Amino acid sequence: MLGSVTATAPLPRDAPVLSVEAPLLSVRDLTVHIPVPPHVLRAVDGITFDLRRGETLGLVGESGSGKTLTALALMRLLEPPLADLPRGEVLLEGTDLMRLSEVDMSALRGRALSMVFQEPMTSLNPVMTVGRQIAEPVVRHLGLSTRAAAARAQEMLRLVGIPDPARVAGAYPHLMSGGMRQRAMIAIALACRPSLLIADEPTTALDVTVQAQILDLLAELQREMGSAILLITHDLAVIAETAHRVAVMYAGRIVEEAPVGSLFTAPRHPYTRGLLASIPRIERNPAATLPEIPGMVPGPAERPAGCAFAPRCGRALPRCAEEAPPLAILTPAHRAACWNPADG
Repeated sequence: MLGSVTATAPLPRDAPVLSVEAPLLSVRDLTVHIPVPPHVLRAVDGITFDLRRGETLGLVGESGSGKTLTALALMRLLEPPLADLPRGEVLLEGTDLMRLSEVDMSALRGRALSMVFQEPMTSLNPVMTVGRQIAEPVVRHLGLSTRAAAARAQEMLRLVGIPDPARVAGAYPHLMSGGMRQRAMIAIALACRPSLLIADEPTTALDVTVQAQILDLLAELQREMGSAILLITHDLAVIAETAHRVAVMYAGRIVEEAPVGSLFTAPRHPYTRGLLASIPRIERNPAATLPEIPGMVPGPAERPAGCAFAPRCGRALPRCAEEAPPLAILTPAHRAACWNPADG
């Protein structure tokens, strides 16, 4: 039944991608094109991926690559005139979210799938106590009484590591630190124990120590609940520490997908290789210039007919400017959208 939670342990980090188990989430050709006359902005341009129970898939890319719009499309949270634009198939436990009415979709948000947004200060309601914001979806989706929901809110605050949860439950967001607000957002998202959690830049604007605490918390809660996590970030270090698999986005498309170890040790797409080469390393000569990817990411209104990365790519072939490459299988666990992929 959609929205039920199976107590499945998360996959080990070295688990194979292939599995006989049906994916919890199956996304096929998800597309968000935004008409802004005289242009059409190709914000998300036909992405496909699967996510299984207990698995963390990292969705990584530069700002403007389409990561957040992908998350909002999965949650069906795009405002008009975008609300009717997302196309494709999004199967959550066999149910196509793109075909549900808004009433049915609203019944699933917070129960079957939840989202932790980028900036908790603008996502939390400033005139409602934190406890009430956690209790509200519990009352709505699980039918708990007000008293039981309040107790559940305090329990969730304790679960996410907030001291004195009874006091914090009665506090307003502006009285809390950034790290506590982010923990409160996670408590709201997980209050009904959803089978899918979408975390959009959950550690943005937090100091390094708090970032580590939040990531450890997500991993711990995943072990306890068996939820699948779609982790959206631009930080490759976060992906390396937390994800099982990685999907790299560029200009609205997924250009490479692989287990985290394979992607970091043997990237196949030139864009992924450029990203990894530009990461500062301790052993690098401090006087040396960091490698950079020449050129700029094409805007959503000016995507070329072929590969969007071709104008910046040192491995580009004539075909790359004429035809967009599909996300092809290079090995059973590794895919890349490239006509001339690098050796593994």
